[in-house]
Amino acid sequence: MNAEIDHLVVAARTLDEGVAWCEATLGITPGGGGQHALMSTHNRLFSIASAAFPRAYFEIIAIDPQAPPPGRPRWFDLDDGNLQGTLEQGPQLVHWVARMDAIEPAVAALAALGIGRGRVLEASRGALRWRISVRDDGQRLMDGALPTLIEWDIAHPAEAMPASGVALESLTLRATDPLPLQCALNTIGVNAVEVQAGATALTARLRTPLGVVTLTSCRRR
Repeated sequence: MNAEIDHLVVAARTLDEGVAWCEATLGITPGGGGQHALMSTHNRLFSIASAAFPRAYFEIIAIDPQAPPPGRPRWFDLDDGNLQGTLEQGPQLVHWVARMDAIEPAVAALAALGIGRGRVLEASRGALRWRISVRDDGQRLMDGALPTLIEWDIAHPAEAMPASGVALESLTLRATDPLPLQCALNTIGVNAVEVQAGATALTARLRTPLGVVTLTSCRRR
């Protein structure tokens, strides 16, 4: 199996807050996005492609207040009260998504390690189609350090994204006990991230119009 960084996920209370945060923190206005009918969320996207991560992009996501309740917990812990409390302090890096050529074998391999990454759901937004691992409880796992898995149909969103002026230089993951996380990443073929011991968190280093910016996720309260 082989997995690559597909995208980073920043959650916000509202999409407007996410856009304002992006402009102030990264120095750009994010590109367009859309609605996810499956989860009653919406997003804005932009490329963070670099030589090391040629199809990586950045997602700012929020609950869509105009959409009906989805009838299930939303992905990325967006319904979690602790996370929602954290977002009152401002948008936060909360997760990352790994791209697979075949998602089912990867989900099964993690299950063999005792990790329930979730069911594989069909999702879409406009002309985009993908398959994604989502737990019934919506949890990210390991405070977001363990990636959600995604398998794209023919089109990948990064193919239509212009250069944004922001590029991903590195992604570092930390865990109090890093061995289970490292084992899980090795099992699904992730090689381009560093795993360290420490309080569980994600740290992304980005080259931006404002200089190098480092984003670090917050732990669940």
